[in-house]
Amino acid sequence: MELTHRPRRLRRTPAIRRLVRETVLTTNDLIYPLFVMEGEDQVVEVPSMPGSYRYTIDRLLKEVEEAYTLGISAIALFPVVPEAKKDNSGTESFNPDGLIQRTIRALKQNIPDVLVFSDVALDPYTTHGHDGVLSAEGEILNDETVEVLVKMAVSHAQAGADFVSPSDMMDGRVGAIREELDASGFDRVGILAYSAKYASAYYGPFRDALGSAPKWGDKKTYQMDCGNSREALKEVFLDIEEGADMVMVKPALAYLDIIHAVKMATDVPVVAYNVSGEYAMIKAADRLGWIDGKKVMLETLLSMKRAGADIILTYFAKEVAQILGKHPDF
Repeated sequence: MELTHRPRRLRRTPAIRRLVRETVLTTNDLIYPLFVMEGEDQVVEVPSMPGSYRYTIDRLLKEVEEAYTLGISAIALFPVVPEAKKDNSGTESFNPDGLIQRTIRALKQNIPDVLVFSDVALDPYTTHGHDGVLSAEGEILNDETVEVLVKMAVSHAQAGADFVSPSDMMDGRVGAIREELDASGFDRVGILAYSAKYASAYYGPFRDALGSAPKWGDKKTYQMDCGNSREALKEVFLDIEEGADMVMVKPALAYLDIIHAVKMATDVPVVAYNVSGEYAMIKAADRLGWIDGKKVMLETLLSMKRAGADIILTYFAKEVAQILGKHPDF
C-alpha cells in the first residue's frame, strides 16, 4: 500500500522542525520573578527552590543586569519584609522608603529599560500572613484591604514601576487602583491583574522564600476554589472591565485548561505564573536524577504557551535564556 500522507517528512531535520513549529518559546515571553531583602552584598538561596535566591538590592541589580543582557526585559519583584516592620494592616507596604520602593528606584536609575512589575498584596507585610486587613473576629476585610492596596500601588508608581500587579483577589481592587493611579497622574502605569488565582498547594516554596505563610487557616475565602472554571472567566471579565491591561492565571501547570479558556474568551494579553511548587518539583526530580530537568523545564513552559499564555512568569527565566541563546530549537 502506497502512503499519500507522510507527516514525518516535516520532522526529518532540525531545520524543518524549526520551520514548521506551531508554538515558539522566546525570552520575549518571560518575566523573571525575583526576591529582594534588606542588607548589603548578600545572596541567599531559597532552600525549597534550588537555584533561586533572595538578593539585597545591590546584588539584585547585578542579577537583573545579567538577565537583561540575556534578553530578559521584564522582572517581577517580591519583598522579604523583616518581622519588625509587619503589622495587622500591612502599613509598611506603602512606605515611600520601603524595601520595594527603594528597589524600584534603584532599578530605574541603573537599568532604566527593564520593565518592572511590582507585586501588590499585603501578605509579606502582615503579622498574620494573610493578604488583607484582619478584623477582631479574624475576618479578612475586603474594602479596608483595598484602601491599603491602592496606597501601595500608588507608592510603587511614584517609585517608577511600569506595572502594578494586584495578587490579593480582593473584590474591586483593580478598579480602585486604576482610578487612583489615573487621578494621581500615573495613567501610563499598567495593571497586571492576578485575575484567576487559585487557593493552591503549589505556593509553598514561595511562602518559604518570603516568610509569608498564613499563621492560621487558609486563603480559601478570597482565592479561588480549585474546582471552578466558569468563575475564572467571571473574575477575568470583571478585572478587564475595571481596567486591567493584562490578566493572569495562577498556578499554570494544573490550570492549562483555564489558560486556554481565558485566551479564547478575551483579547488582552494572558499571563501564566509558573509557580514555585512547579519549579521546585522539576528541580528536585532533576537533582535526584529521575528526569532531565532542562528538557522537562522547556517542555513545561512550552505547554503553557501552547495552551494560550502570551507571557510566563517563571523562576526558570534566566536558565531558559541561557539555553535558548545556544540552542534555539532545543
